[in-house]
Amino acid sequence: MTANPLAPAWLRPPADANVLPATVWSQNAGRAASGVLEVAGVTATALADEFGTPLYVVDEADVRARAAEARDCFDREFAAVGSAAKVYYAGKAFLSTEIARWVTEAGLYIDICSGGELAVALTAGVDPSRLGFHGNNKSLAEIDRAVGVGVGVLVVDSLVEIERIADAAARHSRVQSVRLRLNSGVHAHTHEYLATAREDQKFGITLADAADAVARIRSHDSLLFLGLHSHIGSQIFESEGFVESAKRLLALHAELLSGGPIPELNLGGGFGIAYTSVDTALPMPEIAARFAGIVASECARLDIPVPLVAVEPGRSIVGPSTFTLYEVGTIKDVEVTVGETTAIRKYVSVDGGMSDNIRTALYAADYSVRLANRVSDAQPALVRIAGKHCESGDIVVLADYLPADVTPGDLIAVPATGAYHWAMASNYNYLARPAVVAVRDGAARVIVRGETEADLLSRDAGIRPNPNGAP
Repeated sequence: MTANPLAPAWLRPPADANVLPATVWSQNAGRAASGVLEVAGVTATALADEFGTPLYVVDEADVRARAAEARDCFDREFAAVGSAAKVYYAGKAFLSTEIARWVTEAGLYIDICSGGELAVALTAGVDPSRLGFHGNNKSLAEIDRAVGVGVGVLVVDSLVEIERIADAAARHSRVQSVRLRLNSGVHAHTHEYLATAREDQKFGITLADAADAVARIRSHDSLLFLGLHSHIGSQIFESEGFVESAKRLLALHAELLSGGPIPELNLGGGFGIAYTSVDTALPMPEIAARFAGIVASECARLDIPVPLVAVEPGRSIVGPSTFTLYEVGTIKDVEVTVGETTAIRKYVSVDGGMSDNIRTALYAADYSVRLANRVSDAQPALVRIAGKHCESGDIVVLADYLPADVTPGDLIAVPATGAYHWAMASNYNYLARPAVVAVRDGAARVIVRGETEADLLSRDAGIRPNPNGAP
């Protein structure tokens, strides 16, 4: 089949539009004998019947396995170079009480960046000493609460936070461990909005200001300086940026050792995942081996001990675990002029959209899509999956191929939606945010309840009794 000229250069028509590429879907996703998409023994049709659509569907065993693999890989690789590692799950990707329990049961710590995320972790029963608290503008109340409950480490993001954290620690008669976030100047190969170590952005302080900041931290009896921290961005497929960032941080780490011990170094996260069949993500064992290798070699070159190294994967733990299930509402074949010819783009509109997946509109992110309620031998047709919001940019999947006989009432599934989807969901156009359902061993259960119209109206302080008796 010839590619549709409207398709992006990387996208080719599949030989079979029913196949689920293993790199994009969770470990326990597949097709039942009937052709229906299923995960961990539960079919998409059963999920839609019980919980409705849109619906986030999480493969629980997949999340647990990825969390355990990350811990095992980093433990093994850093033990081999005479050190140790801490793996923090980046809660901003997706955090609920169940997710918090899964990752901590797998041996991970949790990285949080707001009072709300702190509340979720504490409600889940997470030991606060296993929490790291980020954020470029932590409020005085957030700092005080974090110190008061015993959060393991606070990340200093600006000079003013040094005094704020020190004061809070003194009030609570504690010695608070802190890391210093640095803007390393490394330009990660990712979307501009996902690059977090470039010079002109809000996070961290410059390398040039670091020595003074560390001296100020060390001047407070209520603070304990654990080490430096950097995060170069998100959805990164190559390791060169991490290597360069590690070199810059270790050079500074070596200089700062003259002022006292520095037990740790946090190299952040941002490891990419596959959203389409052409994406090639670094496997976690390879990431861990590369990190250990560069840290060990640089420490040997600098003649310093290898510190404990912390990392913060989030997307790579939870992202591939989840798909979003939608029902098709309307379909339009739109004729588009391409040079001197015309081509058809099939717009398939679903019952969700940018309220449950903002990443396509925000980052022009690419996604995949497959029929979920059946298979088809119809020829593949180029589709654009659109949402139901009043925005022309309300697109869920910019381009992929579905069987040409896709029809209203079909279920479709968009994989790799575990990270930054529910977490960034909104109520635009007063759509209720979908439920999150965990599936494991043939059973499904709600782990985050879907919203109702009553939930949406419950915060509207202007509601008055309707004289006509309508709700």
